Amino acid sequence: MQTILITGGAGFIGANFIPYFLKNNKDLQVVNLDVLTYAGNVSNLSEIKDNSRYTFIKGDICDRNLVEELFNKYNFSGVIHFAAESHVDNSIKNPDAFVRTNVFGTFNLLDIARNYWMESPNVYKEGYQDCRFHHISTDEVYGTLGEIGLFTEETSYAPNSPYSASKASSDFMVRSYFHTYRMNVITTNCSNNYGPKQHDEKLIPTIIRKAISGENIPIYGDGKNIRDWLYVLDHCKGIELVYKKGITGETYNIGGKNERDNLYIANIICEILDKELPKEKSYKEQISFVKDRPGHDFRYAIDASKIENNLGWNAQENFETGIKKTIQWYLEKYN
Repeated sequence: MQTILITGGAGFIGANFIPYFLKNNKDLQVVNLDVLTYAGNVSNLSEIKDNSRYTFIKGDICDRNLVEELFNKYNFSGVIHFAAESHVDNSIKNPDAFVRTNVFGTFNLLDIARNYWMESPNVYKEGYQDCRFHHISTDEVYGTLGEIGLFTEETSYAPNSPYSASKASSDFMVRSYFHTYRMNVITTNCSNNYGPKQHDEKLIPTIIRKAISGENIPIYGDGKNIRDWLYVLDHCKGIELVYKKGITGETYNIGGKNERDNLYIANIICEILDKELPKEKSYKEQISFVKDRPGHDFRYAIDASKIENNLGWNAQENFETGIKKTIQWYLEKYN
């Protein structure tokens, strides 16, 4: 039975992906390596803790000795690399942690996998020809859009925060291992994910949590910043498809075609809460505007036609269906 290394699997997207992936692939085992920073929580994976095909290991992707030991012990046939520092506000306050994890950590994994799987540039060891390294990235590497246009896989990189710059650097590192060594790598860049298991500090969980606790709901600037929202399970399906069927060395953008500005997000969540958990006044009265984030990108939006046309992926949820499922999950969590 083949074993896949998944990094950062106790975080938001990884913790949605691993149960889905195990259920869908009965012939695979998964080792989840996660250092459990503030954003990672093993309780996110409680539904699979007794699964015989799942192993959790607490550890840092920057620890070369540990990662090499794991390759030698489990003989990984693939890596799906989620592990990253990802909160933009934190990257503004503490950028060095983002460079260490996102750039050096990605290099460390790549280099160990290359040494384990390959004899030399262009030459895989016998039996390792199909081993693949899948790097999970973000649309933020492309910078910001005006009122029109979409990010494609050919869009020039123009990162505007320490977070997005560190992810852009990691993308380039992955690219270099394909062009230099012909290593079997693949990259996906996704739009803003939402859904169950997201960390409390992110926008949608914050809106829900602040609303039901009676606090002000903070919205940056005028609330007109636009993001393309992707339901996390749709993203998980796209990742699996690209890992299995994507062309080596290629990049695939995964987006939800659900552009919504932050004020709309806050308003629709409040409208749903007004019905699900009514009180004397509308939750909308708690919406407040706070000083904008430095370097706050105006708009992100992804053209996902490459993964749609070439691999047959399509998002199943639109924002209005996905947000209802998301709110129900958080109401159970917070209540």
